[in-house]
Amino acid sequence: MYGIDLHNNKDRSFNIGDNKCQKFDFLPLKRQITRGAFASDKEPLRAIIGHEDDIILNIERPYPPLLRRAAYPASPKSREALEIHIKELLDLGVIRKVGHNEEIKITTPVIVAWHNGKSRMVGDFRALNTYTVPDRYPIPKIQIVLTQISQAV
Repeated sequence: MYGIDLHNNKDRSFNIGDNKCQKFDFLPLKRQITRGAFASDKEPLRAIIGHEDDIILNIERPYPPLLRRAAYPASPKSREALEIHIKELLDLGVIRKVGHNEEIKITTPVIVAWHNGKSRMVGDFRALNTYTVPDRYPIPKIQIVLTQISQAV
């Protein structure tokens, strides 16, 4: 594992650093190691201040009709689930309501996907992606990063 010393002992426990865990008891330790990366009851998910990102488009106003699309039709069950998701994101400060006097030039249809009885909100950003300027600093390929890490010893 990356940066963690992992040893298997005869008593069916593992030592990870200074912590001793029984086999298949990695979740509490994982939460401890990655404490700052995930939401908890004490620190809920929210918008990360200082990490806002502007989307730069490669076209000028007036924007094409493709970027202003109507909502997809949805069943009452999906609409109810969508309202719950939107309320949760509003409460967390991740999204904001737009006033009736604010002019919105770009809209993105949202659908609700269902899997095993749970709903998930999904945005259709395909049209927006066609007009977005690509990032100058793309994410490096995993194979290149692994090669660099292996040579960093």
